[in-house]
Amino acid sequence: MADARKKQLVFNFIEFLRASGEDGTVKEDDKESLEVAVQCMAEAFGIDPESSEDKERYSLAPASLLSILDVFLKTKAKTSTSPSAPSSAPSSSTGPAPTSASAPAATSASDKARAEALKTKGNALMGQKLYDSAIEQYTQAIEVDANPVYFSNRAAAWGALGEHEKAVEDATRAIELDPKFAKGFSRLGHAQFSLGNYTEAVEAYESGLKLDPSNANMKSSLATAKVRAAEQRSNPVSDREPAVGGAGGAGAGAGAGGMPDLSALAGMLGGMGGGGGGAGGGGMPDIASMMRNPQMMAMAQQMMANGGLERLMSNPNIRNMAERMQSGGGMPNMSELANDPSLRDMAQQFMGGQGRGAGAE
Repeated sequence: MADARKKQLVFNFIEFLRASGEDGTVKEDDKESLEVAVQCMAEAFGIDPESSEDKERYSLAPASLLSILDVFLKTKAKTSTSPSAPSSAPSSSTGPAPTSASAPAATSASDKARAEALKTKGNALMGQKLYDSAIEQYTQAIEVDANPVYFSNRAAAWGALGEHEKAVEDATRAIELDPKFAKGFSRLGHAQFSLGNYTEAVEAYESGLKLDPSNANMKSSLATAKVRAAEQRSNPVSDREPAVGGAGGAGAGAGAGGMPDLSALAGMLGGMGGGGGGAGGGGMPDIASMMRNPQMMAMAQQMMANGGLERLMSNPNIRNMAERMQSGGGMPNMSELANDPSLRDMAQQFMGGQGRGAGAE
């Protein structure tokens, strides 16, 4: 009596034969002979191709015998060209996770097919946005076959859940397994960008583009990361601030991604105008009233996102103006301020930056 493994092999071979009859591989005149062969094999090995129970027990779907053969041939080709393959061949497929790109060659063809099926299920779950379940499938696939693609896919799932540190770990592992895997660098770049590590994101994207120079997504992401890295270097206050699509929740400080703390600016301007709090009286406007205005709040948030507040606070003309007014020196010369090139440039950048997005991918 045939054991379960042989029954599984025959069941999937029957599926292959029937698929060959349906896809035109076999001529119409030969289909009857094919069906006779299917019936004979099913009877000889004690299986029922029509049984849902046998299908659940033995079918490799969504993998197939052809996909298993393809994996085997690719693995064999890699093994024959890899100088380290002979030393890795005796390794057990149930041992520790491999640490080099050539080590996965020790995984059997059947295990590779099983891992590929798990990956396919994970991909389907990703399409349904069931990221936790997708991670489970990718993890099971990795346990069977430590393939860089599976680590890369799991990194994408972690990223979708906002677990960017874990995405960095999986993307890094994928690159360790296959240093020529461009997608691994793309995943790493996205994860680093999402953590606010823009310089590291630039390095990852540049490495990926060396392997895949025509990748339009990485080119676009690299350009965005370079801009953010430059802003980060010129604006230390936002150093390592995670990337966000806009002003976040109501945080107390800029580092939290929320409304910036304007107390320093308010304190600077607090005594200006000799007590003339209203703009109609020729004095400086009431800062507290201004910040209760929703439009002013939105402008202040955009100003903080563009680094404008820090540049404003560091402008020597603004500081001199504040010092003069706080010491009773009267209102500033507004035409003098209007002619300040640095202030004009900052205003143009601020107004030009309204509505600019900050996403990476």
